[in-house]
Amino acid sequence: MKLDRRSFARNLVAAAALISSAGAIHAQGLAAADGGMRSGKVFTSTNGAAGNEVLAYGAGPGGALSLLARYPTQGLGTSAGLGSQGAVMLSNDGRWLFVVNAASNTVSTFTVRPAGLVLASVVDSGGLHPISISEREGLVYVLNDGGSGNVAGFLNHGGTLVAVAGSVRPLSAAGGTGPAQVSISPEGDLLVVTEKTTNRIVSYALASDGSAGAPLATASAGITPFGFAFDRRGRIFVSEANQSTLSSYRFEGATPVNISAAVPTGQAAACWAAVTPNGRYAYTGNAGTNSVSLFAIDRMGQATLAESAAASTGTGGAGDIAIAGHGRTLNILAPRTPAIYAFGIEADGTLTPAAVATGLPAGVVGLAAN
Repeated sequence: MKLDRRSFARNLVAAAALISSAGAIHAQGLAAADGGMRSGKVFTSTNGAAGNEVLAYGAGPGGALSLLARYPTQGLGTSAGLGSQGAVMLSNDGRWLFVVNAASNTVSTFTVRPAGLVLASVVDSGGLHPISISEREGLVYVLNDGGSGNVAGFLNHGGTLVAVAGSVRPLSAAGGTGPAQVSISPEGDLLVVTEKTTNRIVSYALASDGSAGAPLATASAGITPFGFAFDRRGRIFVSEANQSTLSSYRFEGATPVNISAAVPTGQAAACWAAVTPNGRYAYTGNAGTNSVSLFAIDRMGQATLAESAAASTGTGGAGDIAIAGHGRTLNILAPRTPAIYAFGIEADGTLTPAAVATGLPAGVVGLAAN
């Protein structure tokens, strides 16, 4: 049953004072006049050690993605890869953008307005070294991989993340788990984390107030589970880096039940994963071969390799993947160049080169698109 997060968040908002927007930071630069920042844009973070920033890109002339604006997060990055998926995340309704600041142990929240992003708040991440974030109907969870590692839950209160009592939970072990991603299920009743080092998928039942239950650790079907994506039916599709495979799972309560077990991509180091909004296709970003693999998904959630190398980033690597909300564009971060490549998604799931953005700073992490 779908949980009423919006009603719960509204009650919290009514009980607390609204944050003033007078001190919000407006970056220099304007969104393109084609729908503004709420449509057709791609976001990443510089992850800069001297000051993290969000970079916003939009379609430009001649098949380019143009830098539209830079937005300081008032937090610090690491200037190096985070080994994660989901360092930058749009809310389910597209009105908020969340960014982790790994070196300062904070999360920045931006309001997504037609004319640009506005920094709404910077809050403690609830742990050390945040690397991934997820949102569903006002409920936000952050994955911290520093120290013992943990997940921490918040409610989005008008742009300020307010900690949920009873939401800070451990991972499958106290340290050394190598977590990669956190995500909330479409129904909002389940939280999932992948652990690269332990080869485990960790799941938590979520209560109506957003608090999380005890961690349930399940052995992964493939080695080194990394990025993953939910489809609209609440199944997950997990990339596995060690042998470059993809597995799918359904859930019985909080327990993942394997559907497809470690289907090879035919490429190297499948680390990132995405699923189209219609649930028909899944993609992996293969870091070792600078490529994207395409999988067809049947009604039961079985994944079948459709094209081993559906797209290439040259020698730029293949990192974070973000599919636009309309489901017609796949964006992928190429961290070695560094660059962002955009591909059109055809009706049969195949990819067509559409645009590219170059000149990004070294160390960029995270990708989100609307």
